[in-house]
Amino acid sequence: MQCASPGGLHRISYQEWGDARNERVLVCVHGLTRCARDFDALASALSVHYRVVCPDVAGRGDSEWLSDPMLYQLPQYLADMVTLVARLDVEKVDWIGTSMGGVIGMALAAQPDTPVRKFVINDAGPVISKVSLDRIATYVGMAPAFPDIATAEKYIRAVSATFGPHTDAEWRFLTEVVLRANPGGGLRLHYDPKLAEPFRASMPEKDLELWPLWDAIRCPTLVLRGAQSDLLTQETCAQMTRRGPKAKVVEIPGVGHAPTLMHDDQITIVRDFLLQ
Repeated sequence: MQCASPGGLHRISYQEWGDARNERVLVCVHGLTRCARDFDALASALSVHYRVVCPDVAGRGDSEWLSDPMLYQLPQYLADMVTLVARLDVEKVDWIGTSMGGVIGMALAAQPDTPVRKFVINDAGPVISKVSLDRIATYVGMAPAFPDIATAEKYIRAVSATFGPHTDAEWRFLTEVVLRANPGGGLRLHYDPKLAEPFRASMPEKDLELWPLWDAIRCPTLVLRGAQSDLLTQETCAQMTRRGPKAKVVEIPGVGHAPTLMHDDQITIVRDFLLQ
């Protein structure tokens, strides 16, 4: 689909699962340096009940890179997702957002007359810890090149260790979906390394707080937290149960930032909330 920005037009790619005529639509949005394919297992499981739509946010996956890298920020992401909902031609959607995708969902769910009917926010919230932002800044936008997939997988396992235990096949999948061929040979990561420019330019000196967005949300909301997350603290989760949508919180043991929603137990938690 085609979207607009102050820098011109750009195209956004999305994966679609299930019956295109199904009026029950689920939008799944990935984290900062990940992509739509992260949701393959979840989308396959939920496509029995939903038309599932998984976009690549601008600058990632198969979506186009923005001409002005300083537009890689929440207002542009929100505008693109509003365009996506319009493209789907539905009045309401349920939303699953991991990390950055959760913040985008939070901004959309906070709008008057929001299209978000139910909201699952995966290891994100109205307080994003400075510790986690510093950790992400150590690798985002570094644009490493890899001679082969085995080297790339070693890198992905290292920077994504907080995802928790996964099988060798799952790690290979999590690697393959974020790789693209380099024109000169070898492999590179799928995203525009310049998206790190606004990330670093806007780095706060303390935790980033977005409570006004959270307090404006009124739809039923589920918070998933990796029990070892450095981004979403237990203290923030406790406040999230008392403020705004007064969310339900479920902790995923043995995982940091962020649960991948690839495993049956995690998928069941999401499915039960959405369908109850």
